[in-house]
Amino acid sequence: MKLLAQTRSFPAPARLLMVNQFAINLAFYMLMPYLAAHLSDDLGLAAWTVGLVLGVRNLSQQGMFLIGGTIADRFGYKAPILAGCVVRTLGFALLGWVDSLPALIAASAATGFAGALFNPSVRAYLATEAGERRVDAFATFNVYYQAGMLLGPLVGLALLAADFRLVCTVAAAVFAVLSVLQARTLPQRRGAGTGASAGETAGVWALWRTVAANRPFLLFSAAMIGSYVLTFQVYLALPLAADAALGADGPKVTSALFVVSAAVAVAGQLRLTGWAKQRFSPHQALVVGLGAMGTAFLPLTLAPASSVPAVLGALVVTVAVLAAAGAVVYPFEMDTVVALSGNKLVATHYGLYHTVSGLGITLGNLVCGALWDYAHARGANWLVWVTLAATGAGCAAAVGALARTGRLARPAPQPTAA
Repeated sequence: MKLLAQTRSFPAPARLLMVNQFAINLAFYMLMPYLAAHLSDDLGLAAWTVGLVLGVRNLSQQGMFLIGGTIADRFGYKAPILAGCVVRTLGFALLGWVDSLPALIAASAATGFAGALFNPSVRAYLATEAGERRVDAFATFNVYYQAGMLLGPLVGLALLAADFRLVCTVAAAVFAVLSVLQARTLPQRRGAGTGASAGETAGVWALWRTVAANRPFLLFSAAMIGSYVLTFQVYLALPLAADAALGADGPKVTSALFVVSAAVAVAGQLRLTGWAKQRFSPHQALVVGLGAMGTAFLPLTLAPASSVPAVLGALVVTVAVLAAAGAVVYPFEMDTVVALSGNKLVATHYGLYHTVSGLGITLGNLVCGALWDYAHARGANWLVWVTLAATGAGCAAAVGALARTGRLARPAPQPTAA
């Protein structure tokens, strides 16, 4: 009931964006967790080609976020949201009905590019609609986001009992319905400092130079990279630990950990945001949340590798604390990006922010994977968890330092050239 009341308190476009994000994640996660198995088992592709297809999707999304944000600031938020839904409709449909490698790569690239189109636009649009209630809006938005992640794999698993093509068809149909719904009901919106007065008269390079010259924003983006590396360990280090401790049952435990993570965020997001708002300033909430994200990995340092129940319990605690801490961080993080943008070129700022975090995840995964190989071979898995805990502490210290030196203060409004 609290979620419904909170949702109704926002303008109609914001409510539509929240429900849309639930449907977007529902469709995405009903398909993507099972794509690798379809490519390898059903189509008989080699492991390296499976990795190529999946890698193209990630690269086309992370590498194109800045493009998507720039399009939103030049042409308004609605157009790239619609274009992203249409492109993902086509991409998901193709993934289920083509079997040649070039076609699969094209479909995967389209799926990724679609995310780069609508993600910065949705967040910038939501920030515009929410006004001074951005923290509450992003907290509510994250509940719908996580709920889609929670239910998507379950729906996909049920459909998979019939056929993978059915999974793709239903996922594509969800995006087709979203395309029609948003075309009919989502109002046109532009952010402040965009459109004819800025975005359309200035070239793309000028827009990018403006964002790149925002030193506090760049410092904040760099300071937050570690938080994304920590969050991604649900996909990397924690599954590796589950496999090492439980062998053949490791994948089942990993699936359960995803459920725990999403369930904690759905159930606790609004309460955690309210708790943090009452006790901390926005920057203090970020520091507390980032520190807790690092602390989440410490239970694994205490669990004997030879004790399956101990490792299993530590994994559940780690995922739960990591999800709760991430729920504290997310709304204040998104609000800080808007504040540092000066409420101008917000989508481009979001685009660059997610591009930086995507590159950081790639580098962090390489380091974390190499560290796991080194530590696991020597029976010193604790080294991985201590390093991740230190990463969270380092992020918290970096954000705290930026706040203390005034670099995270809201910039004074600047006059817009006519």
